[in-house]
Amino acid sequence: MRKTYLFLATMLLACLCYKSNAQGIPRIPENSTTQTITQDFGLGKIIITYSRPNVKGRRMFGGINPFGEVWRTGANSATTITFTENVIIEGNPVPAGTYSLFSIPDRTDWTIILNKTVKQWGAYSYKQADDLLRFTVKPKRVTEKRETFTIAFSNSTTRSTDLYLVWDHTAVMAHIEATDDAKIMANIDELMKGDRKPYYLNAIQWYYENGKDIDKALGWVAEAEKSSPKSPWFKLWESHLLLKKGDKPGAIAAAEAGIELSKQSNDDEYLRLNLEALNHAKE
Repeated sequence: MRKTYLFLATMLLACLCYKSNAQGIPRIPENSTTQTITQDFGLGKIIITYSRPNVKGRRMFGGINPFGEVWRTGANSATTITFTENVIIEGNPVPAGTYSLFSIPDRTDWTIILNKTVKQWGAYSYKQADDLLRFTVKPKRVTEKRETFTIAFSNSTTRSTDLYLVWDHTAVMAHIEATDDAKIMANIDELMKGDRKPYYLNAIQWYYENGKDIDKALGWVAEAEKSSPKSPWFKLWESHLLLKKGDKPGAIAAAEAGIELSKQSNDDEYLRLNLEALNHAKE
């Protein structure tokens, strides 16, 4: 038993020494830098980690990356994409989870692949049998050269976003939609229970932006103004809601009231916003 304890103690000491030495090992930067981007999306997030190669005067697609061959969509380890909530990509449902993001570049179509095996080095061990999803998108030529491979989000709202892959003079885009509307509506119902409702503004905005019950949202505006009668932001959203309902005179009156409240409180931001709402209602 004593020998066993001595062996375990020796191994523990060796591990501690190795860790200490490893922390002091000099590092050399990777040739292709790594980036992680996070996009808030609905109730969740989309997280992408990838390495970013540079053109360096080479021909990329149809050259270094041959047409018709699976590409790791970056450099070094295969790119990973995480959805913390279920989403829809180009009309295809995707469960929450982490996937490897591969692609097959071609002249007229790109195949985008979500593969269930993560932590792959390059595409060397890629197996099509492990694909969760494949879909095609059209590449576009961009005038401005992008030296460094870039993944980015654009046109992002709480309900949708566009995922862009851009390198050299080529860009492809995939449209992503959120699927958590029912969960958000249930959350709003729960948060708006009781006498004290600190989430008036968020709930009103959600109903306005997503085509929900306008009259219910206007009811929340009226309730909120009872406890905060000098807040110009509620008049702003009352104007937006009334205009969406088709009540132009009401929208104008709400915006004008918001302008006066903004002046009284020296709130330049909401003065500008209510003026914009007034001009829009008068169009």
